[in-house]
Amino acid sequence: MAELTVSFPGSLKSALDAEVKRAGGTAASVVTKALAQYLGLSVHTLFQVSTSGALVAGVYDREVDVRSILDHGDFGVGTFSNLDGEMVVLDGKVYQVQGTGRVSEAAPDAGAPFAVVTRFAPDVDVRTPALAGFEALQQECDRYRKSGNIFYAVRLDGQFDRLRTRAVNPPDPGTRLVDATKAQTEFTFKDIAGTLVGLWSPGFSSAFSVPGYHFHFLSDDRQHGGHLLDVAAGPLRLRVEALTDFHLALPESEAFLKADLSKNTAQELAYAEAPH
Repeated sequence: MAELTVSFPGSLKSALDAEVKRAGGTAASVVTKALAQYLGLSVHTLFQVSTSGALVAGVYDREVDVRSILDHGDFGVGTFSNLDGEMVVLDGKVYQVQGTGRVSEAAPDAGAPFAVVTRFAPDVDVRTPALAGFEALQQECDRYRKSGNIFYAVRLDGQFDRLRTRAVNPPDPGTRLVDATKAQTEFTFKDIAGTLVGLWSPGFSSAFSVPGYHFHFLSDDRQHGGHLLDVAAGPLRLRVEALTDFHLALPESEAFLKADLSKNTAQELAYAEAPH
């Protein structure tokens, strides 16, 4: 995080102290929020297009384009129209990892039915120990989550001993996600440098998001990637941001408006997220 030293009137300092006491936060959090509002910037905000339930129900037509996604964030995950691969949003660019294994930077007008992004501004920057599996990865990230009731953005960079990922392939229109992922392609990479782009969502978000950790991988050479299934790595650089502002943009397409999204899709979503 950047540091800034400024001088301002004592009356503002008194007002700032009062707001910190009222809100129970810190002077830095109050000043950051006020400055972001003045400059018209989103800070610690997670922006999501559509819902996980819509994907489960087979609603994955074009709802938004890549250009619009980048208007709301520079870091995140998602998928592309007709489930044509995994989306990795990293350092202000959007990458498409297709079931063929091909990785490319997505065009600004490329369509997406679902995406979750933020402007990554971590407040934690540490070095992890060696990680022996996906469970160890989660446990290490858990150390830097102070609450189970807000969202988190998580980034890990470094050398990976082994990675297992997947990418979905375009199914027939209307195919439910649980069936579409049965034909996913899985990849195994060894001794590869890259980045894990991750989000953690609280349990109460299961009605509209993917609860728990959701990681996508992109190699440093931008040639390999996918949705993370398993991992083993030496020490990694771990950065974490707490996200306390959530924005959900619901599609206006006919497919979304007429879909039956009243069912509990947690079990189907859990199957779709898991290795097969």
